[in-house]
Amino acid sequence: MAENTIYVLGLETSCDETAAAIVEMPVAHGRVTGPGRILANQILSQIETHAPYGGVVPELAARAHLSHLDRLIGAAFEEAALRLSDMDAIAATAGPGLIGGVLIGLTTGKALALAADKPFIGINHLEGHALSARLTEAVDFPYLLLLVSGGHCQLLAVNGLDDYTALGQTLDDAVGEAYDKAAKLMSLGYPGGPEIEKRARHGNRMAHKLPRPLLNDAKAGLDFSFSGLKTALRQAAEKAAPLDDDKVADLAASFEAAVGDCLATQTSRAMRRFRRTAPMPLAADATLNLVVAGGVAANHYLRARLSDAAAAENFTLFVPPPALCTDNAAMIARAGGERFAAGLIEARPMATPARARWPLSR
Repeated sequence: MAENTIYVLGLETSCDETAAAIVEMPVAHGRVTGPGRILANQILSQIETHAPYGGVVPELAARAHLSHLDRLIGAAFEEAALRLSDMDAIAATAGPGLIGGVLIGLTTGKALALAADKPFIGINHLEGHALSARLTEAVDFPYLLLLVSGGHCQLLAVNGLDDYTALGQTLDDAVGEAYDKAAKLMSLGYPGGPEIEKRARHGNRMAHKLPRPLLNDAKAGLDFSFSGLKTALRQAAEKAAPLDDDKVADLAASFEAAVGDCLATQTSRAMRRFRRTAPMPLAADATLNLVVAGGVAANHYLRARLSDAAAAENFTLFVPPPALCTDNAAMIARAGGERFAAGLIEARPMATPARARWPLSR
């Protein structure tokens, strides 16, 4: 079977980014055979809308999706110089996420698919992140995934398409959520991740002795916990009050160092387990792949810590470009294309429900 090209429209409305993208992918023998091309990637951020509230307000997010999604879809087709009739499939996030927003993108995707008589594919938002590195890099299955974002923090073995095994997850706050809460208690702006990273560059990472939850707990396995770290940071901030720029920098740097230790240590342990339990026999010195995805993957300090950890375990680190780390529709289109090529389309795709929760692993 000769290689051919498919075009997929992706829609993403699970949280506070409204996005539409068109991705071109090479396909042969029932699978996507390599990285694709992003022909259009329209994203409308709602940061300014939610900043006064210090977090995402679900109703405001849903209203923004409803107001802007149609325009972004039109802009995506114009950017790609393609039409709806040129699409081979349409994919939209079906969850997990804020249910009001998910419903808007999901319903819009179904309507477009019905109108154009095209296959529709409801996508797990986490699968979009899991496959995002394959959009720009030749990352073959299997690989280890660290997914770190505002709502998720988990380690998964990506054995193949639709074959994910959970190795560890957060027991409380996601790492991005912890960053936002830490920034709020230091009176920094929203979103908290970029603010803390910026302040931490000028601080002393050894200034405050903060805990590294679960790292010395043999029963914890590969799980994470950040709520205790957040509490310890609050106590350190209260002790250091009144806060000035130097004190905030030290607090931010100490917090980021603790998060870095937690992520690097647990991911190193996961790499060793992945090597032992991979679905195919692996040589002891084989170079394996680690993918870090999600919005927190854009943090340069954490990326450097994970790069060092990967090198120590003989893993190659892949991190999507910053625009593909945060929520976007290109990753949804990619996941849709992979499922379309493999024939993994539900028997009744128009009945695909919106899900507030939807674990990726089985």
